[in-house]
Amino acid sequence: MLEGWNSFDTRAVMLALATNVCCALVGTFLVLRRKSMVGDALSHAVLPGLAVAFLLSGSLGSGFMLLGAVGAGLTATLLTELAERRGGAIADAGLGVVFTSLFALGVLLIKRYISGVHFDIACVYEGSLLSAALDTVHSGPLQGMPTALLTSVPLALGVALLIGLFWKELMITSFDPVLASSMGVGAGLLNYALMGVVSLAAAVSFQTVGSVLVVAMLIIPAATAQFLSNRATRVLGIAVLLSALSTAAGYALSLAWRASPAGSMALAAGGVYAFVALAAPRRGVIAKLVASMSLAARVRGDDLLTRLYRDEEHPGPEGAPHALDWIDRFVRWRLVSQQSIARSAGGYALTPSGRERAGRIVRAHRLWESYLVGEVGLPADHVHEPAHAMEHFLDHGLRQEIEASLGAAATDPHGREIPKDSGAGD
Repeated sequence: MLEGWNSFDTRAVMLALATNVCCALVGTFLVLRRKSMVGDALSHAVLPGLAVAFLLSGSLGSGFMLLGAVGAGLTATLLTELAERRGGAIADAGLGVVFTSLFALGVLLIKRYISGVHFDIACVYEGSLLSAALDTVHSGPLQGMPTALLTSVPLALGVALLIGLFWKELMITSFDPVLASSMGVGAGLLNYALMGVVSLAAAVSFQTVGSVLVVAMLIIPAATAQFLSNRATRVLGIAVLLSALSTAAGYALSLAWRASPAGSMALAAGGVYAFVALAAPRRGVIAKLVASMSLAARVRGDDLLTRLYRDEEHPGPEGAPHALDWIDRFVRWRLVSQQSIARSAGGYALTPSGRERAGRIVRAHRLWESYLVGEVGLPADHVHEPAHAMEHFLDHGLRQEIEASLGAAATDPHGREIPKDSGAGD
């Protein structure tokens, strides 16, 4: 796949990496603020600003274009807030009205007034990474470096510096803007500043990677990082690493498939997200499924132990056998292997250790029934189901607290003996 890799490919990857890392940095705060789609909106809404800047200056110089992008981004933010506060639009509707209208305006301006330069709609969507990699500095110490890096690298470094300087303010305004305002932190000002930086990132990225990859890198790396950590510093660092991984993997895919580098990078980022969403150790789909199945198995096991315990308390004729599903079979196998139950002539019987464990669960059940009747005031015939749900989760400390509040009750509301405390053992 990497046969024939040369300096041109290295320049292209460096250029994409600079823009994608910048997008991941600012995108992390959009995701933390639950404003992911604002990045999508602004990446489109800056288009009329770019078009107007070109029409007024007659130049694709980065200074004019960045000013136009920031102006359009802030205008979109202001118009969205006006639509929400004064126009009565809900947040999503106001955002949708503003960014689609501005994007349509930008498309019309380009189609109607701009021609003969590399500024077209295809460029907006896909960028022109390979063309940008060919446009290099011709002299001086930076000779051979893509000229676009002279904008994208300082922007990425500037964004990283601003995040470091205003980290506390960004954190408090991201998680509790009301508290931030009460403490004198300018939540509104920081929001406008963030929107301005997002607009800058979108403008710098348009020519090289296009709006599709801008949106992907604003959202996907940070969204993926949240599966791996719940600490903001780690989420930010992981998002940057994932954006770099997606850049390298996507460019390699584009070489293998002879496809658009921007599209391949966006696809790689989506693939990384899908893999992490499935395989993340704590928050992934597989981990949650395993935890859910483990809990179900533990509850089934507790129910079997308590049924055998109650059968020992009140012996009687055996009930009709019920169909066993695979979880029941697994639960019985595990309880046998744990030496909590053993096979007997009548089916299964508790071992001493199993009887002790079952006694703790029954004790939790009957204590909770007593608490609901004595302290909450529920009728005795209404407490079995709530107690059955809680018995699996009352640890030794909670059982002791409930017993203390009940005054060492000996029986439950139905007159059944509450088993003695056998210690923690949970």
